[in-house]
Amino acid sequence: MLADQYFLIAHEDRTGRSRLHPRATGLGLAAALIGELILEGRIGISDGDLLILDRHPPTDALAHDILDLLIAQPQHRDVRVWLAFLSQDSAIRVGERLSRLGAVEPVTRRRMFSSTETLYMPNSAAQRNAAAWAPARLANLLVRGIGMTISDRVLIGLVAATGLTRHVLYDFEAHRHAFQSLPSAVGSLPSDLRELVEYTEASVGSVVTVGRR
Repeated sequence: MLADQYFLIAHEDRTGRSRLHPRATGLGLAAALIGELILEGRIGISDGDLLILDRHPPTDALAHDILDLLIAQPQHRDVRVWLAFLSQDSAIRVGERLSRLGAVEPVTRRRMFSSTETLYMPNSAAQRNAAAWAPARLANLLVRGIGMTISDRVLIGLVAATGLTRHVLYDFEAHRHAFQSLPSAVGSLPSDLRELVEYTEASVGSVVTVGRR
């Protein structure tokens, strides 16, 4: 699933912590969840508005929940509003889905002032290898220039839009060609998915700007 792959790229496989500001990671995951529904033909995006195209529930429970939320709030169609709303708990929801699949395990840790946090991280060698393969697989696709699925191209777009590119293409010299192929990979997406990537990038930019004030 698109959001699962993004989650594994966006989090350290050894610590379970986000590689980005948590709000940026949340926006990337929110976009990936919306992207899953677009890829399944359940929704679309036109001029910044989310459109319901098919009300039949997806087989995945989380995708089903997200579609139900969109259907229940017909007055809210601005994709930026939904990105902001879904980003609030997207890391927990995708982490729980990955936990159910056995890809990560929830680990609760105590923070300062007696509060706790739950991280979703790969604990076994097999889980860590699978997590490490997520960015390596994407880099390999870009380096080799082989045919990518639409889902892969959306993932590449969201990785770039949220500032994760250097965690996928970490060697500028070795990955020089891959950097050059990024724009065409995203530019070849259908219009609604290109809009999704663009609005995600703009939303992350706003978060970073506010954080610096």
